Amino acid sequence: MITISSSSLLHILLLALFFSLCPIAKPQELENESEFSYIVGSPNGPEHWGDLHPEWANCSRGMMQSPIDLAYERVIVDRSLGKLRRNYKATNATLKNRGHDIMLEWTGDAGNLLINGTVYFLKQVHWHSPSEHAINGKRYALEAHMVHQSQDQKIAVVGIIYKIGAPDPFLKKLKDYIQQIGSSGKPEIDVGVVNPRHVQQNIGRNEYYRYMGSLTTPPCTEYVTWTIIKKIETVSWAQVNLLRDAVDDDAANNARPLQPINERFIKLYIPFKALQSLEPYTISF
Repeated sequence: MITISSSSLLHILLLALFFSLCPIAKPQELENESEFSYIVGSPNGPEHWGDLHPEWANCSRGMMQSPIDLAYERVIVDRSLGKLRRNYKATNATLKNRGHDIMLEWTGDAGNLLINGTVYFLKQVHWHSPSEHAINGKRYALEAHMVHQSQDQKIAVVGIIYKIGAPDPFLKKLKDYIQQIGSSGKPEIDVGVVNPRHVQQNIGRNEYYRYMGSLTTPPCTEYVTWTIIKKIETVSWAQVNLLRDAVDDDAANNARPLQPINERFIKLYIPFKALQSLEPYTISF
């Protein structure tokens, strides 16, 4: 029998209140990196983003910034989250080089993701190397961000983390396009019809972390719903270097430093059959 301590119950109630009161985040993600850098110590590096423009103040002063370390002691297992409900579909897409990253943007209706009764429409996927989020202190080789937006402009991002191993099938299909956009100087290339399900085939069946955070580039807008897939996928070093070589030299390592978690807790959805192996976590229903 699984028991819940009074402190854990308080954490759960606070999280429920927090999610219900969240205001709307604006989907104002920058299209190029000309005004900011990932180089720590530079005048426009990550520690200075919040000082470069008034509208970027959240980057320095925000209390719910991303990325964070998904540390075991901050995780509460919550089965009430349920499986991810996605309804993706293949449509036309364009590959873009934004200088600070490579982004695949769907130009048609690529489907949606349903979270807490809100429909979030899939807009794009882009990559960061090394991974932006850490899991219990460890960062990995790569992280993909699938960015969604609701009709009232709320943002939900699904993060997929990769370690070095077998090549990623989705990036393998994009290899020639990424090479072309990296060497030609063209800002974008039409890649035809792309199925979003191929980014990660089993997202809907996977365990995942959930927390409230922000965009990881200026203006660091907060109240972004983050879903980080728990399963670590694999990518080859050649694919990581392919993405790094395509962007600007100062964005080859385009992961923002970890941000303070402050008073936030992280939810973890996991099926009941796996609960016996979750000794590091607090469990709720």
